[in-house]
Amino acid sequence: MNAGKSQTQCARILGIHRVNVCEEINRNKDPDGVYRGGHAHKRAMARRKAAKKANRKIENDTELRRYIVSKIRKYWSPEQIAGRLKKMCGGFPIISHETIYKFIYMEKPKLIKYLRHQKCKYRKRRGSRARMELCRAMKIKRIEERSIVVEERSRIGDWENDTVIGKEKVQRALTYVERKSGYGMADKLDVVTAEIVHKKEVARFKKIPKKKRLTVTRDNGSEFGDYDSTLEKKTGMNVYRANAYHSWERGTNENWNGLFRQFFPKGMCFATVTQYQIDKAVKLLNDRPRKRHNYSTPREVFRGCSDSS
Repeated sequence: MNAGKSQTQCARILGIHRVNVCEEINRNKDPDGVYRGGHAHKRAMARRKAAKKANRKIENDTELRRYIVSKIRKYWSPEQIAGRLKKMCGGFPIISHETIYKFIYMEKPKLIKYLRHQKCKYRKRRGSRARMELCRAMKIKRIEERSIVVEERSRIGDWENDTVIGKEKVQRALTYVERKSGYGMADKLDVVTAEIVHKKEVARFKKIPKKKRLTVTRDNGSEFGDYDSTLEKKTGMNVYRANAYHSWERGTNENWNGLFRQFFPKGMCFATVTQYQIDKAVKLLNDRPRKRHNYSTPREVFRGCSDSS
């Protein structure tokens, strides 16, 4: 709303009905009548926590809570306590060891020292964060696997991409740059999710001739999700990831983003920026002569209309 957009426009951007936007504003606005996202989120979380509290077995049963605490202090494991409760016919409700773990970590952190395994917070069986990150890493290709011909910039079709963040950090510009020519493209992101970014990438690259889309090297940001293999299947490109905190491995894109910032400087609110404005800035950049191309433009080099080497 601070960007000057109506409730209907906000609903269209978010992909929801305008009635939902109206209800959200009325439910979570501040006492002064102004809707502030941070405050609204805290209110929603507080209501959710209060709603769940009524259904918590341990917190709402004094005798059960005392029993669990006493057994934990005797170094019983949550699994042993849950098994014992199940064996005791009547008296206490049946609960799982996972519920006991959650109770300890959320309500009684002082009891953690009685647990046998206390190196990290309780996690579900699907695996630790480190294991999940390892599995994710196995599905992507690192920049070290990229062909040496990409480094040489001897052909058209090797791309780099990243996002340019606005002041609000929610809305961004998704940028793409071809390594040899310096030809760039950009899409406005009103909402940043991995799925939306993936759809934008596929739609954008499919407009490029197949012979000019060979590889793309991207950042490690969460906005790209786990769509590397899917992007490869849909576009026929090889997708690589630069190493974390190694922005120079995508130097072409970083340089182009710096030029892009001439039109959309840091600290600028992207909520009021339109795709038309972005397209206009991109056109100016693509038609600007470059010294490294013997003063041919990126568009001329990309289209093969220049004798630049």
